Amino acid sequence: MVKLLIRGAVFLASAALGLLAASWLLEDAFQLSTSGFLTAVVVFAVAQSILAPFITKTAARYAPAFLGGIGLVSTLAALVVASLVGSGLTVSGAQGWLLGTVVVWLVTAVATLVLPWALLRDRSGSDSSKGGARRRATAD
Repeated sequence: MVKLLIRGAVFLASAALGLLAASWLLEDAFQLSTSGFLTAVVVFAVAQSILAPFITKTAARYAPAFLGGIGLVSTLAALVVASLVGSGLTVSGAQGWLLGTVVVWLVTAVATLVLPWALLRDRSGSDSSKGGARRRATAD
């Protein structure tokens, strides 16, 4: 159960980072409202988690050559859903959709790899270990 909660938190955090990065890099074409940010993140994360396996299964059956691009396709589909639900996310123009998809996909992919590693690294460096005692002694 704890693993599932951690995995969910990492997925939500990576979605938030991806949407924030796209909003920051693509200023006018990809906008997140402050009031709708949480809704956009949750809707995007849920849509991504539901759509990715469905799109993968469909592509494997009907178009196996597209399996490499499934992450991008499911990210685009999740962005469409997130932009339709609520007013938290607004994407305009073909460039906003294309670059926004790539930025969100790339940041979420990196974040889902780095965040668990960072969490595990912090957890293994507890004060009861020798390294923790050394760090505490040098910090004083």
